Order: sequence, then structure tokens, then C-alpha cells
Amino acid sequence: MKMPEAWHLGNGKVQTMPLVRHRPTSKRPQWILILICMVCVALIGTYVYPPRRYSACYFSASSVCNPFKDWLPPVPRVHTDEEAAAHVFIKEILSMPSIEPKNPKIAFMFLTPGSLPLEKLWEKFFQGHDGRFSIYVHASREKPVHVSPFFVGSDIRSAKVTWGKISMVDAEKRLLANALQDPDNQHFVLLSDSCVPLHNFDYVYNYLMATNVSFIDSFWDPGPHGNARYTEHMLPEIEEKDFRKGSQWFTMKRRHALIVMADNLYYTKFKLFCKPGFDSRNCYADEHYLPTLLTMVDPTGIANWSVTHVDWSEGKWHPKAYRAQDISYELLKNITSIDENFHVTSDEEKFISRKPCLWNGMKRPCYLFARKFYPEAVDNLIQLFSSYTVI
Repeated sequence: MKMPEAWHLGNGKVQTMPLVRHRPTSKRPQWILILICMVCVALIGTYVYPPRRYSACYFSASSVCNPFKDWLPPVPRVHTDEEAAAHVFIKEILSMPSIEPKNPKIAFMFLTPGSLPLEKLWEKFFQGHDGRFSIYVHASREKPVHVSPFFVGSDIRSAKVTWGKISMVDAEKRLLANALQDPDNQHFVLLSDSCVPLHNFDYVYNYLMATNVSFIDSFWDPGPHGNARYTEHMLPEIEEKDFRKGSQWFTMKRRHALIVMADNLYYTKFKLFCKPGFDSRNCYADEHYLPTLLTMVDPTGIANWSVTHVDWSEGKWHPKAYRAQDISYELLKNITSIDENFHVTSDEEKFISRKPCLWNGMKRPCYLFARKFYPEAVDNLIQLFSSYTVI
């Protein structure tokens, strides 16, 4: 043991200085070391056995993997060559000056299995308006027999159409291709064999011709019948945030019809990856292709609702259908007086969004046409037509 040091003072006395004790080095608490070890084990385990939710983090940089992604400025995505070419072409179409022909017409395009059971009603609608409309009929099953002179010679080359398949979109594009050959056709209306007019011809003509938008139904649906149908196979051209749903029954301006005909890039994505059963999803191209395409390329050029009324209130796979006994003045006037459109999401929340139908900034009735009407209803519809179509 080391003894205390002695110091000799000037007076002869010796004073002993106490030994300075060195405090032993403090030991770190054991709990810190245990915590560090546990964190290391957890990180190793996560790397070796990643949770399913985060497994995509090792292959892509998503906001789930990187919670700080939304805090950083967005990194512009590099477009593929096909996208760049498509964007240039679409931009050129949208910037083309509108050349109004002397006699602008509406192209009425009927997508039907065969004959049109409501043809006599449409004859009454068209009567007295020669030169202001064109008619095109795509009959997918059998050659139609026409009872109205307005429809004679209106058939185009048709092909088989299967519900829910891309062949539905192909038929729509086939109708547009034929209608676009007439330069006087400035607005294009897609109708089914069960559609009826809700107003007289002049009202419909002015409603469509005097506005610069296409009436394409398009909305965001996060539920199983909406964005759950999206697949990442559509990347990089179509991101989930751009995926939309809507009714297939549209009216569109000539510039949008040209874009639909010119598009091959986005159409191919839907043809390959939006079909029943693909990737464990039931995707229907006719409900998603046009809403997605036109929302992406010209979102301010579409109205986001369809001017064709369909009643889905029964909650079935098919909309409400009207028989002869259902036809009344009150029914038709109620439909024609609707001035708000609404969408319901297919998730558990069933969120309802209501918006006024704005025509050139003014609130107007939403619907020009309606479906589904049985063939047996035609006589009652003809009888009431002149009374419920007042402007």
C-alpha cells in the first residue's frame, strides 16, 4: 500500500499530505447495453424476415418505406420515349385551333347487340332536324332491322363485344373512327339500345354544342370496385393516383375523340392489365380507360359527370330498368329536373360526393338521356315525349 508523502516545512516540522484517492471509472448502466442489443437483433430480424407490408421497400421507394418522402420536394419522373411522343402528339391536338364548320353536327353512336327496339322514339326525336346530326350503329351480335328511315344505312362494320372486356372499348373506338370521317361532326354521343332522349333535339343540340367540355364521368373511388382494380403493371405510365372510374356512356368534343383514336400507349396498358381475373382483380376497361386517359391529358376539359342518367339505387350489378307500367310523366320530369350529380365510393365508408351540374358556369339540369328502358315501354314514351321535353 502506497504511503502518504511527507513534506518538510521550513520550521523543521514534517507534515504529511493525505493521499489523493482516484475514483474508479464509472460503469455504464447495464440497461443501455441491453437496449442496444435488442435494437440490433430487431433490425437484423426485420432485414431477414421483412413484414409483408414493407417487403416492397427493398424494390421501390414508396412513402410507406420512407415516411419523410412527403416532406421532400417531388422528384420529376423521367418519361419513357413512348410517353414523351404521346404527350407531344396530345398537346398538338389540344392546341389545334377549333375550325367550326358551316353545318356542325352531333354524331349519335349506338352500341347495341342487334336491332334498336326504341328506334321509333328516336325517329320522333330526330324529325325535322336533317343536316344537324349523324347516326352510327355498332351491332355486335346480329344485323339490325331498321324501322326508321333515319337509321337506314347507319350500320358500321362491327365485331363481337364481351361485357367487361377490352372489346367494349374497341367498339367505342370503332364508332368514333367512323364518325370522325365526317368533318362536320363536332360532338360525339355514345348511347345504348336502352337509352332514351329526355329533351327535344334543339335543347340537346344547344346543350352540347354551346359548351367546350366533354361530358366524361370520372371520379376517385378508393374501394374494391375502384382503385383496388389498379395494378402496378400499369407503371410507369399510369400511376395509381391517376386511376379513375366512371360510366362508359359519354359525349365528347372532336379534339378528345381524336386523342382517343391517336392513343395507343395508355390503351395498351388497359388492354393488357385491365381485365377480369388479371392479377386477382376484376378490372373492366370500359369503366376506367376513358376516365383515366382524359383526366390525365386534359382534366379541365371534361365535366366529370355523364349526361346519361342511370339509376344504381337498387345496389345490384345492373341498374334499375323501366317497364311499360313504370313510364309516367312524373318519372321523366323527376329525372330531367335533377341538377346535381353524385358519386358513391365502394369502400366501407360509402362516401357520397355531391356536386352541382355546371354548364358554362351556370347550374343546369344534368341529364340529356336516360337508360335502361325495356322495349315494351316505347309506346308510352312516344306518347309522353312532347310533354316532358319542354325546355
